[in-house]
Amino acid sequence: MKKIIDLENKYHMQTYGRWPIVFTKGKAQYLYDQKGKKYLDFISGLGVINLGHCHPAVIKAANKQMEKLIHVSNLFYTSPQAQLARELVDLSLKKGRVFFANSGAEANEAAVKLVRRWAKIGGKATPEIITAYNSFHGRTLKMLAATGQPEKQKPFEPLPPGFKHVKYNDFSGLKKALNKSTAAVMLEVIQGEGGVYPADKDYLKKVASLCKEKKLLLVLDEVQTGLCRTGKMFAYQHYGIKPDILTLAKALGNGLPVGAAIAGNNISEAFQKGDHGSTFGGGPVVCAAALAVLDVMKKKHLAKKAAEMSKYLNGLIKKELSEYLAEIRGLGLMIGFTLKKPVAKKVAEAALTKGLIVNNIGDSIIRLLPPLIITKQDCQQAVRILAEVMK
Repeated sequence: MKKIIDLENKYHMQTYGRWPIVFTKGKAQYLYDQKGKKYLDFISGLGVINLGHCHPAVIKAANKQMEKLIHVSNLFYTSPQAQLARELVDLSLKKGRVFFANSGAEANEAAVKLVRRWAKIGGKATPEIITAYNSFHGRTLKMLAATGQPEKQKPFEPLPPGFKHVKYNDFSGLKKALNKSTAAVMLEVIQGEGGVYPADKDYLKKVASLCKEKKLLLVLDEVQTGLCRTGKMFAYQHYGIKPDILTLAKALGNGLPVGAAIAGNNISEAFQKGDHGSTFGGGPVVCAAALAVLDVMKKKHLAKKAAEMSKYLNGLIKKELSEYLAEIRGLGLMIGFTLKKPVAKKVAEAALTKGLIVNNIGDSIIRLLPPLIITKQDCQQAVRILAEVMK
């Protein structure tokens, strides 16, 4: 283990704060380190491994495609890409088109470029997008400008213009921020990296109505919340609304890099040939894998399972951990809780030594994003370990 860590420290740019563990194998809801120690994974690669590690259907689909065709670029058509585009549109907006990227940040970049193209066609010379404080939309320079976290932005200023930040869940503040340059509102349904803060139901409905009234686009970033995580295929379905543009990534490839921006037909038409592109985006291997992911999600009713396990897990947390918690938030198997004391990193570190992987956000918040295949026994084990370390 030390040799690998030393190699990483010497040759890899030091942009990550890593735990001192080298994982060598993953299966279902478990990870294994170099010594064979078993860990219950309650972060699933930051909300990516919704089906569990090394799901056989995903491996089979990717391997089968790799034996036939790996890459041709987007100068040509491939069947997996076309099929995946149709599947995503059918699951979400019903009518529309998809742009494929390699990550959530790139999917959001595509959405922002599409908003700007659409707005300029409509006569807005300098279109502006409203996003929320505490949001997280990715780490490219443009998405850093969209992200409402000044501490992340400051080292990289000056940032590209075109974004205005407002308080999350504050409708009146958002409404006051509108001006003649406003083209769209871009929000996470649940602020994940910001600490697992869901949008209020009334707030998101009002925002959707306002966008419709003012002829603005509503862009929903479901990079982390999409694909059964919250107990529905997409988190916006809890709110009885529909976005104009939807972005996805993370769980779509269950570990393989694929992102998607989905837009209604009248909006997607703003993109003309040559307006945007990606060498690797929507390649046949990742699209074949993503088709397998969606197939498993539907056949195994993973949205329903996530809702059921969420109810059970939240019940255990409230019963066993409430004396240590100031607040519990979330939806489905996307759970965050604020500790009464600023010891979140210590809790995560101690849990890791006992074979449980959780994620601390800052000093006070623990985030849980377990695979959607977890059992009641897994929930019991996780809460038992958390109770032990919190004591």
